[in-house]
Amino acid sequence: MKIRSVRNNNRKKALEIKTSSRDLPFPHAKLEPPPSAADPIRRVFVDKELDNEAVSYVLRSGKSGTVHIEQALEYNEDPRYLRDALLYKLTMEAQKRLEQSALSKREIIRRLGTSATQFYRLLDQKNYRKSVDQLLLLLHVLDCDVELVVRSKMESRGKAA
Repeated sequence: MKIRSVRNNNRKKALEIKTSSRDLPFPHAKLEPPPSAADPIRRVFVDKELDNEAVSYVLRSGKSGTVHIEQALEYNEDPRYLRDALLYKLTMEAQKRLEQSALSKREIIRRLGTSATQFYRLLDQKNYRKSVDQLLLLLHVLDCDVELVVRSKMESRGKAA
């Protein structure tokens, strides 16, 4: 996803990142290094060197930082980004379990009822066109139980503290 423009909003204390599909606010408090009243953001720009997938900023002191589009998507809890992150985690786990499995790849492919090509697409962590159900089926064939835990955000924050 490419960034079209960025604007610093001191009143809201956030960067306003604009993509082709949506606007993503990113708070100053999440920036590293963070700006302050004594060291405010002097310049903010879409970073061409990072293929328009990040914004960079420079503080009055000369310190600089970068925010990648993925950080903004994660902060704003973009559903597609969260889905892709889940697919990535499940794929990496499937790859790890496959290495430990005594089953041959042919047997796994047979149990999945799919082709070898489709099997290798499932194992490709860069392929986001697969479904969560396909990965769950693969993990089931690899003799894994997958549990989905749903909890409120307050519970999650309480456990992290």
